[in-house]
Amino acid sequence: MHEMAIAHSILDLVEREAARQHASHVRTLELEIGQLANVDVGALRFALDVVLRDTIAHGARVDVAEPPGSAFCLRCGHDVALARRGEACPACGSYQLAVTGGDTLRVAGIVVD
Repeated sequence: MHEMAIAHSILDLVEREAARQHASHVRTLELEIGQLANVDVGALRFALDVVLRDTIAHGARVDVAEPPGSAFCLRCGHDVALARRGEACPACGSYQLAVTGGDTLRVAGIVVD
């Protein structure tokens, strides 16, 4: 489950930023997890519940935005929406797609006290 490793990385980032801001507690974590990021959001939430326990972010609310996947079709030139990797272009049926969005995971914001 790579979501546990991701949760540890998020905690490291959050602790560094909280220390930089001289914060005593993290109230909210704002995450952006694209639909094509190959991350199980439910599993990541569970991992964060475990990893954040007894840290500066214990009890923090975790808000997750899930931007949709998008790609550019190299064959027909259309920008298309993708629900998951490996789908064909809905316009022409080609599998020659270059992902253009919805494939990242990032900490979009941290609310601290």
